[in-house]
Amino acid sequence: MAGSSYGKTFRITTWGESHGAALGVVVDGVPAGLQLDMEELQHFMDRRKPGQSRYTTARQEQDQIEILSGMFEGVTTGTPLSLMVRNQDQHSNDYSNLAEVFRPGHADYTFWEKYGVRDYRGGGRSSGRETIGRVAAGAIATQILRQLGVHLTTYARSIGPVTIRSFDEEEIARNAFALPDAFAAKEAEAFLEGCMKNLNSAGGVVECRISGMPAGIGETVFDKLDADLAKAVMSIGAVKGFEIGDGFAAAQSTGTDNNDAFEMREGKVCKMTNHSGGVLGGMSDGSDIVFRAAIKPTPSISQKQQTVTTSGENREIEIIGRHDPVIVPRAVVVVESMAAITLVDALFANMSARMDKIVDFYRK
Repeated sequence: MAGSSYGKTFRITTWGESHGAALGVVVDGVPAGLQLDMEELQHFMDRRKPGQSRYTTARQEQDQIEILSGMFEGVTTGTPLSLMVRNQDQHSNDYSNLAEVFRPGHADYTFWEKYGVRDYRGGGRSSGRETIGRVAAGAIATQILRQLGVHLTTYARSIGPVTIRSFDEEEIARNAFALPDAFAAKEAEAFLEGCMKNLNSAGGVVECRISGMPAGIGETVFDKLDADLAKAVMSIGAVKGFEIGDGFAAAQSTGTDNNDAFEMREGKVCKMTNHSGGVLGGMSDGSDIVFRAAIKPTPSISQKQQTVTTSGENREIEIIGRHDPVIVPRAVVVVESMAAITLVDALFANMSARMDKIVDFYRK
């Protein structure tokens, strides 16, 4: 199966299925000598694990991370890092009635058409549980970025029709929805209670703000930084839209409104506004990188839905099992992780961009 690897210099390959024995990731390109903070790595896993509130799936998984290779005495060795999480709470029988039907909103039909066989237990490789490997790799990338002064803040901007109207970074960890607005969190709770009562689900928007990224990171033409971020984020199964800076609002703007004027500030070239979202010509411009990802409603809902069977018969189905009424809160750390992986890969690739920098490095 192709398509399970991402990145060039800093490269990840995820593996495993939702109801298999385990899931994990192999991370290639991690420099030797990185002292991994295992508590922070586990914290990343805890941010995406199920069973955190009544608004996430009731599946009980500890998602305890295990490192199989690439570490010695707490320090990376420069060899591939292999990380694994064992599945402990699979209820595969919950999916037995779905073995011969295609669930609306899922990858069942397309997977069947491509391979002629599919793992119907929770979606197999198409399950949101595949993101375990992404988050583990993202935790490593985040620790690398911190040493370079790059910081990511990621949160839910909206859930359903509820959008934040204020920003308190500390509030993100206080509520069940990763919203930086306590009032919006209460509104989101009321909205989701209605969805759950009606056996329905909700979507939302995740926003990521990246500070400290130096200017000039990324490539022109096909490997633009914003293009790579879009690919990374759009590769997350639940994501259906991506925008950076003003995004789609720029289409209704004018040049005088959308352009970011420059000025000298403390001896540095700076932008007076940030409509571009921190990227110009495919390269970081030194200001905050700001992007958003649209997350679709959870496709597994308990209402009756029309579908067809693998033999081509029309049928109604009711999906049973343990499913998130909203994916957004758990998707926050997945979006953050894919962004961190992309940034590290771009920073590593940039080390060979200028001859004078190469000479300085090797002639010291």
